Amino acid sequence: MGRTNPTYRDAVRALEEEWGPMRRALRREYQADFDRLFDRGRSFADAAGYANPPDPERAFLLSLLLAHEVELRRLRERVDALEAAADDGTADATEGEP
Repeated sequence: MGRTNPTYRDAVRALEEEWGPMRRALRREYQADFDRLFDRGRSFADAAGYANPPDPERAFLLSLLLAHEVELRRLRERVDALEAAADDGTADATEGEP
């Protein structure tokens, strides 16, 4: 991207503007979620720009998928830690029982 192609960041900005009417049509409670999608798409802008894809929308979608995968991994790790802590608490409470 750059001289021959628009930069990834420019492409995401244009895409966000193109979908602006949809954002305005969403209920207020969903507008922040819509904005968060574009924030997540921009979070991998360096990698997407380096890839220099001919279709930046595909790079944007892959960035969204990657951001969601990162979030899923973090949530799984958190659930595992909470379950381990709960198991440790349960084991301590039952150790003294016959």
